[in-house]
Amino acid sequence: MFIQYYLSYGSLIVLLAFGITSNSLLAQGIKRDSLLKELHIKRTTANLTSIDTLFINNIIELANEYRHHDLDSLLSLSQESLKLSKKASFINGQIGSYRNIGIFYSDKGNIDQAIYNYKKANNLADNHKSLHLKVETLNDLSTEYNYQGNYALALKGYLDAIEIAEKLDFKSFLSIINENIAQLYLDQKDYKHAMVFFKKVNAINEEIGNPIYMAETMSNMASAYADMNELEYAMFNINSSITIFEKERILEWLAYCYETKGKIYLKMGKNTWALYWYKQSELLHKEIEDDRGKIALLNGMSEAYFNIRKDSVSELYALAAFDLSNKIGLRTGIKNCTYQLFKIYKNRADYKKSLLYHEIFQETSKSLAKSGNEKALNILKTKMEYDQQKKQLIIENEKALAKQKTYIYIFVIILFIFLAIVLIIRRNEQIQKKLNTELLSNKLDLEEKQEYLNELNQTKNKLFSIIGHDLRGPIGAFQGLLRLFKEGEMTKDEFLNFVPKLKIDIDTISFTLNNLLSWGQTQMNGSATTPIATNLYSIVEENIALLSEIAESKSIKLISRIESNCQIWADFNQVDIIIRNLLSNALKFTPNNGQIIIGAIQKLKTCEIYIKDNGMGMSEETMGEIFKIDSNHTTYGTNDEKGTGLGLSLCKEMVEKNKGRIWVHSSLGKGSSFYFTMPRFIKPNKKSA
Repeated sequence: MFIQYYLSYGSLIVLLAFGITSNSLLAQGIKRDSLLKELHIKRTTANLTSIDTLFINNIIELANEYRHHDLDSLLSLSQESLKLSKKASFINGQIGSYRNIGIFYSDKGNIDQAIYNYKKANNLADNHKSLHLKVETLNDLSTEYNYQGNYALALKGYLDAIEIAEKLDFKSFLSIINENIAQLYLDQKDYKHAMVFFKKVNAINEEIGNPIYMAETMSNMASAYADMNELEYAMFNINSSITIFEKERILEWLAYCYETKGKIYLKMGKNTWALYWYKQSELLHKEIEDDRGKIALLNGMSEAYFNIRKDSVSELYALAAFDLSNKIGLRTGIKNCTYQLFKIYKNRADYKKSLLYHEIFQETSKSLAKSGNEKALNILKTKMEYDQQKKQLIIENEKALAKQKTYIYIFVIILFIFLAIVLIIRRNEQIQKKLNTELLSNKLDLEEKQEYLNELNQTKNKLFSIIGHDLRGPIGAFQGLLRLFKEGEMTKDEFLNFVPKLKIDIDTISFTLNNLLSWGQTQMNGSATTPIATNLYSIVEENIALLSEIAESKSIKLISRIESNCQIWADFNQVDIIIRNLLSNALKFTPNNGQIIIGAIQKLKTCEIYIKDNGMGMSEETMGEIFKIDSNHTTYGTNDEKGTGLGLSLCKEMVEKNKGRIWVHSSLGKGSSFYFTMPRFIKPNKKSA
């Protein structure tokens, strides 16, 4: 049973004119404007350095946004990002810039320059072992080889990319590459093998669960079904993909889908409906730059107008397709439009022009037929070579494995000989061991005591270091203010102006002292963990109230998503310290007008608590250090707030004492999310009388 997608003619025009085109362009324009604003701010900032990779990534992202709207902007921005990436030795930035420049030349029809830039990107990814980028650049390069007509290199590149992607479990590009291989078979009219790959792509897309990937595949399958004259299947697939692209507002794919739907109606003989959908595609092509897609559209419209006996309009579209096909060197486009022009001029009895275009049509058809035969042979040859290489690798691996087994046998024999020698020596050592037991025992005892004393000494040094570094400053400042006030060098009004700052300093000192005391107790084994039924909601609310003044000073929203009945089995005071430290830490690193969310996910036996902010974020290196007890890692907050560096190591100790675990997800410029688990409090079932 097939589901058809119907809309009335009038409602569809309104939807396309206002719901799709304007809203999509508005959404894309807003994104570009946002990126442009951010780039302008960074360019005018005095502190901008040549190694600002976030700035470079923003340029690359903005360039890509211009792909289907302004190719000149795509090129100029890509050249700028490449220059900055080279200056900063930012390899990923160089790869992204070369790929964008390759896109520019590809869309302009300059295939040689596109291949040159894609090769640059691919070599960089290869040299720096960036396997995910290697897969992506191999796909770019292979697609361009396909446009060039070098089908052997195209298929080989796709197969190499698949091999790497399968090892990485890189599902998104496994879907893309398999679909590109399906397209190779479609070009040969080998629908059987094309559908095998499309089914493979569908299975991968189901695993990924991304509706856009599914829609892209369905639209390509719809075009294939139309070429196979399986028009019912074609219509089902294209309607399904249109629904998704209209919802997601992706203009370039919608233009392709509308053109494909027009092609389906054309094959049905419904020329009026074909023209309707072609015109919707034509409307979108005015807002995007996609010459390859536009050629198919122009040829389709020319054929539809010819069928309804509007030869003059058909001629205009066919000539436009001819000019555009010559501009970018698309031979299939030239073949289709010259055949259409041959028919138009024959109808008019303009046999001179008709013969001219028929000769071009025949010449192009022969060239394509020859190329098609070579393509089929190259595909077969490349696949056979690839399979042969894989078999050779398997044989070599088996030989290497056999060699390794030999080494293992030799090692086992040596190990047995060694064990025999050890046993003999061990027997002879028994007498000596008895004599040394007491001495060894005393030595171990002394070493344990020495280690314990060293740990105590390190704790003492850490305490004094923090007291000297983080408490002496605020206390000294407070003493200085009091001395100035006492000696009359500061008026009462001037002193009162410092009171809010003094309160913050005193709150910081109090918070630091609480952390120091708690940490000192845990280090000296003086803090016992006493789990009880603890209401998480009340602890969070108290801490939000406690830290609300700091949040208000930075205009930060503190949002709690803790349910009022959320209960855990943990030490009340230790959970309080953990929550306070994590909230304080989030406030410290969240900029003004930011947002912090605290919530909990109640699972079967545990409760997973999270605190998410949209602040500064952390690098991979920082995330590896923050929970270490011996780490002295301290960072200033967005308003130069200072911390002791104890909070997170203290949280880790207390979480683990309560049989939980703590971790963090973060990336620079995108905020941090701290997670920790605690056992849930499970009420005992009452026994029935």
